[in-house]
Amino acid sequence: MKLILLFSHKLTDLQKIDAKESLDINDFIYLPSNLQKIWSQIPANIYDISPYLNQIKEYVQANTNQGDYILIQGDFGATYKMIEYAKEINIIPIYSTNSRESIEEEIDGKVVKKSIFIHNIFRRY
Repeated sequence: MKLILLFSHKLTDLQKIDAKESLDINDFIYLPSNLQKIWSQIPANIYDISPYLNQIKEYVQANTNQGDYILIQGDFGATYKMIEYAKEINIIPIYSTNSRESIEEEIDGKVVKKSIFIHNIFRRY
């Protein structure tokens, strides 16, 4: 099984292990840099982003088979449209669930709060 990665980060080691064990993934596919740039910078000032996503849809179609997985996280509208598209072409859209731990430190008289996200599971949309 393949997992195509439609999000703006790199998978953590924990996510890779979980994908291999729980989804039987043996091939992780990141977007090429030109498409990653499109996905990571969805314009906030256009009403219809459908045409903007066409190249990504073509790439997904060309690089997946029925039953493969696609991890989709990002701009809400683009995420929704790509979930719909994934279902149309019979690939399985998923997202990563996380726990958050907060740490507060005092640095130079200021309280700095850090959030650490820890992968739990992959969940189907």
